[in-house]
Amino acid sequence: MRDRSAALVVVGNEILSGKIRDSNAYFAACELRKSGVELKRISVIPDDLDAIAEEVSYCARRFDFVITSGGVGPTHDDLTMEGVARAFDRKLITHPELARLIREHMGDRANAAILKMAEVPEGSVLNQADDIRFPTVQIENVYVLPGIPQLFEAKLLGLESRFQADPYFMRTIYTNANESALAEHLNATLESYPRLLLGSYPRLGDSEYRVKLTLESKNQEYLEQAFKHLLDLLPKDTVVKIE
Repeated sequence: MRDRSAALVVVGNEILSGKIRDSNAYFAACELRKSGVELKRISVIPDDLDAIAEEVSYCARRFDFVITSGGVGPTHDDLTMEGVARAFDRKLITHPELARLIREHMGDRANAAILKMAEVPEGSVLNQADDIRFPTVQIENVYVLPGIPQLFEAKLLGLESRFQADPYFMRTIYTNANESALAEHLNATLESYPRLLLGSYPRLGDSEYRVKLTLESKNQEYLEQAFKHLLDLLPKDTVVKIE
């Protein structure tokens, strides 16, 4: 069974200060899950070279791949590339192909600030996608993505084939019981199926259900056995819907 792990590093004072609401973490979590990838860490860090280098280095050593979000524009606070370079003890260099693409796209507007976006850690590779104008920079197992949601989403989808792992299978049970009434049944199911990923999510003020239970596994047969086991334990009048 092929398992892969990932970390997402979100860079930006604007996220930490609440000036901008981050949506990239949610999007990445959903898309990576669809690809069978276990997203094991999401960190939000400031526009600070030491913080970026430390977090990227930590994640790159522990997970199969790392995705960064934000800090790759032409302004003073766009420090992600340099921070990633520091994480791998590399120099920043101007990538000739990236510089060419920027000049081709920007024309006379390609000033020194714009061309800063062609600076990448030494040894980086460019990942092209047919429908994306600028390639995604990769250094070792780290992929550097922009923070603008529309660009982040397009680039992540363009990289999707690189991140494939065995898929997760999921079943869902909606109940009208309180979590306290469900706890013993959830514990009993996990005792019998310890490799099951079991989630319990209360919902307040919903007339349809009180708790949503999710069961996940990469082994579909194992999942179905666990699903039937839990369903048999739950009082029938508490089950509202199953998926």
